[in-house]
Formats: sequence, C-alpha cells, structure tokens
Amino acid sequence: MADNKIITQLSMLFRARFPYIYITTWEEERAISLIKKIAASEKLIKVPREVYTWTQTNGFMLGNQKLDGTNSPDKALEFIKECNKNAVFVMCDFHVYFGVKGRQVDYNVVRRLRDIIAELKTSRYRKNVIFIASELLIPESMQKEVTILDMPLPTLDEIKAKLNKMITQNNQIDTSELDEEGKEKLCKAAQGLTLQEAENAFALAMVNDGKIDGKDLGIILSEKMQVIKKTGILEFINTDIKISDVGGLENLKNWLNKRNNSWSESAKKYCLPAPKGVLITGVPGCGKSLTAKAMSAAWQLPLLKLDFGKIFSGIVGSSEENMRKAIKTAEAVAPSILWVDEIEKSLSGVNSSGGGGDSGTSSRIFGTFLTWMQEKTAPVFVIATANNISGLPAELLRKGRFDEIFFVDLPTARERKEIFKLHLAKRLKDQEVASKLEINDELFEKLASMTEGFVGAEIEQVVITALYEAFFNKRPLEFSDLENTIKNVVPLSVTQKEQILALRQWANIRAVAATRKDDMAQYSSDVGEGEEADVNSSRGGRALDV
Repeated sequence: MADNKIITQLSMLFRARFPYIYITTWEEERAISLIKKIAASEKLIKVPREVYTWTQTNGFMLGNQKLDGTNSPDKALEFIKECNKNAVFVMCDFHVYFGVKGRQVDYNVVRRLRDIIAELKTSRYRKNVIFIASELLIPESMQKEVTILDMPLPTLDEIKAKLNKMITQNNQIDTSELDEEGKEKLCKAAQGLTLQEAENAFALAMVNDGKIDGKDLGIILSEKMQVIKKTGILEFINTDIKISDVGGLENLKNWLNKRNNSWSESAKKYCLPAPKGVLITGVPGCGKSLTAKAMSAAWQLPLLKLDFGKIFSGIVGSSEENMRKAIKTAEAVAPSILWVDEIEKSLSGVNSSGGGGDSGTSSRIFGTFLTWMQEKTAPVFVIATANNISGLPAELLRKGRFDEIFFVDLPTARERKEIFKLHLAKRLKDQEVASKLEINDELFEKLASMTEGFVGAEIEQVVITALYEAFFNKRPLEFSDLENTIKNVVPLSVTQKEQILALRQWANIRAVAATRKDDMAQYSSDVGEGEEADVNSSRGGRALDV
C-alpha cells in the first residue's frame, strides 16, 4: 500500500539522520498525523521523538502548547539548533523563504539552514526537519541537502475508513441501500481526491437526500470535476449519452462491455491488469467520438479530454510541464477515461526522427506520452480517435500502447436501421409531430436502403433537416420529408471515396472491424456478388468477434 511505502521511507530517513526532508502535499493535516505516528513508534525508528509543528502565524507548537517567540524563521532555526530533545520539526509553508513567485530567495534563512546541518547530523539528540508544502521549491544551494518525498493520495482503505466514520457519526443518515459493493464503488470513485475532498463529497451525498447509496456516484464525480477544472489543461466531459445510444458497432461495444469494472476488487481474483486503452480509427462521422462519450456513462468513470493545444505554450519548458501535470491529474482521479480526439492532428509533424521547427518540444512531449502509456500502472483508460491514420507515428500503433485498434466503417444496412431508430425515437417525442409517420420496421428498412453509403452523422442530419421542413410548414413530419432530404445529400462515401478505400486497405491487416461479423456478412449479401467493387461493396478491418 502507498501509505506503508511512505511510512517505511520516512522511518529509514529518520533513523539515518537525514537533516532535511521535503514533502509535497495538499494534505498538511494528514501528513503531520503520519509523521506523529512514525515519531512515536519505537518499533519503526528505535528512538521515539517529539513532534514540533511550525507556522509563521503560531511559531512552534508542541501538541497544544504554543512556544512564544518562535514565529520568525531566524528564531525558529535557532530553536531547532538549541533544542535538547529527540525531535522532528515540521515546518509548514517554509518554502516561501525559498523564492516563491513574486518573492526573492531569503539568503539569510538559506544560510542559517546550511549552518545547522552539522548539528542535525552529529548532535547527541536525534533531530530531523521536515518541510511540508503544496509545491516543490528548493534553493539551488540546498538541493544536495534536501530529500524529496511525495505524499501519496489516500488509499482505498483510508477512504473507506473515512466513510465508515462519517456514517457512524451521522447515524441519522439512511444507509439501508448501501451494501458493501455499493460502498466499494463510492470509495473507488473517490480515489484520486484528498481525504478532505472525499469527506466533502460524502457529506454532499448525505445531505442531498438524507441518505447515501450507490446512486450518489454522480456527486463523487462532480468533486473530481473540480480537481480537473483547476488544472486548466484537461477538460471534464459531462455526458449522459448511453452506450445504447450508439447505433451499430456491436463488436466494439462488446469489447468495451467485457472490460467494464476490470479495475474493481473482484477483477483481482482473475489477476487481470487494468486495460490500457483503445484506438478507434475510421470514416469520419461514424460514431467514434460518440462511443468515447458513451463509455463514461457505461463505466461510470470521469471522462477527461486531453487537448494538445493546451499542452503547448510559448514559455520554454512549460509544455513538458503541462504534459506531466495532465498525466498526474488523470492518474489522481483514476480510475478514469482519458480521451484524445483526432489524435493525428495533435501529433502532426511528429516522427521518430524528431519534430520540426519547435526545437524538439513536440517529440519530447510525444515521447513522454508514449512512455506513460506503455508503463502506467494507474487505471487510466486511454481512448484515442483518429480519422487520418497516415498521420499517426508508427510508435503509437505498436502493441503495448493500446490493447486493440478498431476500424469504424460506413454503417451496414442493419446499423443504419438502428441509427434511424435512435434518432427518430430521440426527436419524435410529441405524438402530434409523429402522427403522419408510421413508425415500424418497414419504415426503417426503406430508410436504410435509401441511405446506402451514409455515415451516422449524415443520418442524424437527415432526421433534423426533415423536421425543420415539417416545422417550417407547421405540420407533422411526413415520409416525403425524409425521402427528399436523403435525395439532396451527397454522402461522404462519394465526396471522399478514395480516402475511404485507402482507410479500408490500411485497416484490413492492422485493425479489428468495429462492426460484428454477421452484420458484415449481411452487408455483403445485400450488396450482391459480382457487383463492381467500390466504396459500398467492400468492408475494412479484420472481421473478428471480440
């Protein structure tokens, strides 16, 4: 567990008499509690120590006792030097003297810190100084003397303990519908939040309706949204699109459904690793982005959109830092889904020999992203969509980056029927508007046969345009509205015929078809044997059922 790791690390540093330790965390209270636990344990550090905490407002505190006259950094360091006890000195926000933004380094303080190093290392009393701050900032002259530790976010067990404590303290809250599985889902959803943020989320869930159950996942995710918004790099996508709202693509949907909850405790019994991600390529407008949005609702995980445009900035070195921050945020709110839309545009100009015109910044960022995708252990599922696969670097496509590459082709007749059903059901909610249209399987068969070569987005626009026609004429929707609209559309399969055929040629050996095998067989039957090979008489992607 993460907490056991930092306890072991801190204990060893205390025993080895490391003079200065720097812990970066937002959770000051939790860090101090952990330090006190270690300092009091003879088993962990052999020689127990008192824990003094320092802030600029209070000076040193020993428990509830305030030590007057220790507010200034000079007096505080003098106290540390003269202290005749085995002690740990926790300095909160002391980094402001190290040169935070808008403030110069206080060289007098830095010099005093260096002056007492010998005392800390060789004194008959065991003494360690710990700096706790939300950001890492160390003067160059101190870098060889300071050991850095990252405070991990709360473990699942810590979050469960916090939830159980809150339930006990608020025994009037209805928990009758909260079983162990529901409790685990809530706590899993809260992973990536600080303990305080998790407590806030649980409190909101309790006061919302006077009870807490598995339905409160949305409230937990809204707290995660706050964490994401503060970064300014990742975008939280709030969507209510269901996987059933995606017409066709049964092979892809089946693959995704099989991997749902693969990060849960029950999956550990099967020794399953969390899935890395999936690359969805193919014809524009056929549901790639829609699938990414639907996954968030189906898996009940936050969907984060990575915009590489926000990664790059004019300040040298800040682009690399932005990428690291984006990755760290995605991992902080894990389990999560990281969506990179039209990834080929984000990585345009990047190749194995380096990026052009930006001193290699693009290549370094791409390398950081690739390395993380290969080696990440946090349950962050990466879903990338691409229209033009020729623009993708070869390194991105090799096994180990993504679990699978799916090719989304033009919808088959069966899929077009399904898409028409979805969009007509979505829009024809008023019986008066639908009164002149007989909604049945025969209607969907007709519409599907009339729209061969249409992509899903074009079918949606057919329905919308036909409804505009009916609205303009102040009458119900008629079949002729749909028929005339279809006749006026020049589908993408005509305007981009060569590009689609090239996509299929690439996908035949490199990708799995998102359409299930029997739908593809039905499509071939509909086209007929001996028909001239064109964009509507061949399919792309290996016909597998996964």
